[in-house]
Amino acid sequence: MPQNEYMDRWRKLHGRRLDHEEKARKKTAREGHKASEDAQKLTGLRAKLMQKKRHHEKIQMKKQIKAHEERNVKSSAPAEPSSTPLPQYLLDRSNPTNAKALSSDRKKDGGPDFTRRPVKYERFIRPMGLRYKKANVTHPELGVTVQLPIISVKKNPQNPMYTQLGVLTKGTIIEVNVSELGLVTAGGKVVWGRWAQITNNCENDGCVNCSLHGKVFMALVI
Repeated sequence: MPQNEYMDRWRKLHGRRLDHEEKARKKTAREGHKASEDAQKLTGLRAKLMQKKRHHEKIQMKKQIKAHEERNVKSSAPAEPSSTPLPQYLLDRSNPTNAKALSSDRKKDGGPDFTRRPVKYERFIRPMGLRYKKANVTHPELGVTVQLPIISVKKNPQNPMYTQLGVLTKGTIIEVNVSELGLVTAGGKVVWGRWAQITNNCENDGCVNCSLHGKVFMALVI
């Protein structure tokens, strides 16, 4: 057993003090008074470090309060329902409340492992990935080739960074819009998008050729 775990060992053998919860509650209640006293009495470098820490805490608190206020905003939705019916996949766009929630989620901070790609990569690599709007998709079962719009890049086997930047190379898995083909699932849903794998070198050929996969990632109820 490591020597630095003697306190955990004692706790497992004999348990905690009977007044542990009360002492923890009082310690938490004293934290505000301790912070106030330190802010008044500390000087020099320790005072600077404490003020910097408090500054970051206040920034996070203001961001959290603002996020809660955005969440609780009353939407300006029309009082009367619209007489024009909307398809099911457009219902979420008609409600401003949903739009507000999506906007708040999109502006949340990334995790500790979140990093933005260097700007020089976006400057040179990103435009090449966005140059192609449509792909020549071959359906292996039907034996036909159709030109379908590219929705997004799912996975680039060359490099994880290429996937994040949306670069199209040979072997890349992309999402294509197959709604024009009129494919329907066994459950009676219209297939909206499917995965396809690029089979040619796009950077040399000037076009995207890909083969359709059986994976359906999005379907709409008729």
